[in-house]
Amino acid sequence: MLGKALLLSATLLLLHAACMTYDHVSHLKALVQPEAPVPLNTLYESILALVLGILGASMNSPALKDITWASEMKKRTIDDMDARSGLASYVSRGKLFHDQRGASRPT
Repeated sequence: MLGKALLLSATLLLLHAACMTYDHVSHLKALVQPEAPVPLNTLYESILALVLGILGASMNSPALKDITWASEMKKRTIDDMDARSGLASYVSRGKLFHDQRGASRPT
């Protein structure tokens, strides 16, 4: 519940900072000075919204799953793991391509 409240407050703070920035920039454009910096209180408000958003998202997320090899082997048996086909085959298939005399077979 606290995570959702933090996310909501971060969203509202960020929306307020965006409105304040828009108001400041439009005021500067009216004065024909668009290169002036954004006020520090708007910058601090944006950074606070970022920190609150990160905290709210981390508190609102589900628990992480254990993805180690040991935890995977708790769910499976060795027969399940050996039943998979391998990528490398060490069996020679030369007999399929050549007959007894060494000549190639017609395809």
